[in-house]
Amino acid sequence: MDDTSASAGYSYRHMERKMSAMACTVFNELRLEGKLCDVIIKVNGCEFNAHKNILCSCSSYFRALFTSSWNNSEKKIYNIPGITPDMMKLIIEYAYTRTVPITVDNVERLLVAADQFNVMGIVRACSDFMKSQLCLENCIGICKFTEYYYCPELRQAAYMFILHNFEEMVKASTEFLELSVNEFKDIIEKDELNVKQEDAVFEAILKWIAHEPPNRKQHMAVLLPKVRLALMHAEYFMNNVKMHDYVKDSEECKPIVIDALKAMYDLNMNGPSSSDFTNPLTRPRLPYAILFAIGGWSGGSPTNAIETYDARADRWVNVTCQQESPRAYHGAAYLKGYVYIIGGFDSVDYFNSVKRFEPIKKTWHQVAPMHSRRCYVSVTVLDNFIYAMGGFDGYVRLNTAERYEPETNQWTLIAPMHEQRSDASATTLYGKVGGFDGANRLRSAEAYNPIANTWRTIPTMFNPRSNFGIEVVDDLLFVVGGFNGFTTTFNVECYDEKTDEWYDAHDMSIYRSALSCCVVPGLPNVGEYAARRDNYVGSSQRDEVKYSSSTSTLPV
Repeated sequence: MDDTSASAGYSYRHMERKMSAMACTVFNELRLEGKLCDVIIKVNGCEFNAHKNILCSCSSYFRALFTSSWNNSEKKIYNIPGITPDMMKLIIEYAYTRTVPITVDNVERLLVAADQFNVMGIVRACSDFMKSQLCLENCIGICKFTEYYYCPELRQAAYMFILHNFEEMVKASTEFLELSVNEFKDIIEKDELNVKQEDAVFEAILKWIAHEPPNRKQHMAVLLPKVRLALMHAEYFMNNVKMHDYVKDSEECKPIVIDALKAMYDLNMNGPSSSDFTNPLTRPRLPYAILFAIGGWSGGSPTNAIETYDARADRWVNVTCQQESPRAYHGAAYLKGYVYIIGGFDSVDYFNSVKRFEPIKKTWHQVAPMHSRRCYVSVTVLDNFIYAMGGFDGYVRLNTAERYEPETNQWTLIAPMHEQRSDASATTLYGKVGGFDGANRLRSAEAYNPIANTWRTIPTMFNPRSNFGIEVVDDLLFVVGGFNGFTTTFNVECYDEKTDEWYDAHDMSIYRSALSCCVVPGLPNVGEYAARRDNYVGSSQRDEVKYSSSTSTLPV
């Protein structure tokens, strides 16, 4: 289609929408004036003039009512039971205006009425409103509400809110204490339950039982197996679980404790890589956030490799899309559901191009290019903008900076920096880690305190490195790959600020430096980027995920 045809099509659609809106306005004026109305809806003595065609257009209930064979087509007055006048007024107004005022006070009653009369536009609007109001105090109530009305997206959102915010919800919600044993069991057995330690699940069980001890302590044997007991610290398990009265006094709990001790012993002797993912006592929960390690330099050339790290299972998953071109020395950022790959170098060209990946649909799209070509670029997200700063364009180090707005798909130049710089990197809270002093790769690390405006040295990394990926997952700082002065590396380590120590993490499958990392939280399909929970995967094996590539672009 040429530009003229496309423009004409747009103008026609725009005019069509405008005429449709005008027609609605005219019909609503006629309704308010009582002109050309062919039906009266009576609710508890209140009468509403309307036009049958308009009501039929938004409600299959009214269409069936007005056109069914058992109703006289000439009939004008209809008594409608089971609804209040104020709700019927809103439904009729919506039929004419396609707008409805939704508030915290009326949303539940309005959704019930809209469901009764099958006004799906209002049902969706109420569902979206309730989704926006989800909080720790009401998430369980909203989830239970959806059991009676068809709101699948709201139900899914409420249930995932419960799972993702479980620890905070248990502290804040009184609705949690009113869950039935089966409802509670269904929640805590889910792999998606977001808890950093299984202690939190056991403590939640104790709190739930304490609400009605005589009636609920018998349920300990039903709930305890849903805790990943073998993943607890041994000291906590022995002192707080095994010795608790509810557990000691239950004959049904004894074999559960024995199985947990056996599994705990096996994990201690053989290491986490021996974990049997089919055993509910040892299977790690799915991670709330996934670390993406994208591209980089490997084997003397750039790579298109993408791996995701499952911190709960300490496993890497290969999600490389072979159709995508290799890229190194680029930046990566996550914003509003998309992973952006910014700038970079492929050993021939320096890029100003930007691609974005949608993890839910597993598709790539080209978006607007930057004003400047940039490799060694520093990238960050602030206030829903992506910032690209400095870098190297193939000729000079840059002091320019620009920012990207997803809504407009536009890059805008911002004030330049005072210094030309490239290869710079930072991550929130933790300051600089490792690097290159011009002669040696470093394994030293420093943390910055912005309040005191001071730097302090933290323990050194196990391995010196430069040009590595860095990100924070579950309050642990991960450093990924890089160059150690002799070779490109694939090893990974993480720093725990609470213990002030570094720990080895599972190595990537690919040696690479000049990669870029970003963290993607709250994916509804997180299982597709995590180690599979439905089978055992040995430490030398890695999962693979297939996804599609697209060369389509967004309008600039």
